[in-house]
Amino acid sequence: MSSLRMPQGFVKQLNGESADAALRHEIVEEQAAALGRMGRKAEAALAALRAHEGEGRAQVLKAAADAVWCFLVQREVLGLRDRAAIVAQFDIPREVMIRLGAK
Repeated sequence: MSSLRMPQGFVKQLNGESADAALRHEIVEEQAAALGRMGRKAEAALAALRAHEGEGRAQVLKAAADAVWCFLVQREVLGLRDRAAIVAQFDIPREVMIRLGAK
């Protein structure tokens, strides 16, 4: 992650609260972007799993479980703990759910 230090000239123009608010806003933007990236990665992995049959499915299943696990952890870090809604929205199959976190 890159440094979030504001230019000193800009900081001098703002009072402490405004600088704090700007930093908080940038952090929230980055959190939302990271969650979006993880969600898209989970969706892509689940789509690949649905399209894959036969040999090599175990590898695709593992990739889907890993992507979903990362997405759910990212959500929990942000305080979004309703897994049931995500499982339903993403139509996450049971075979993925039982592998979450397994290494």
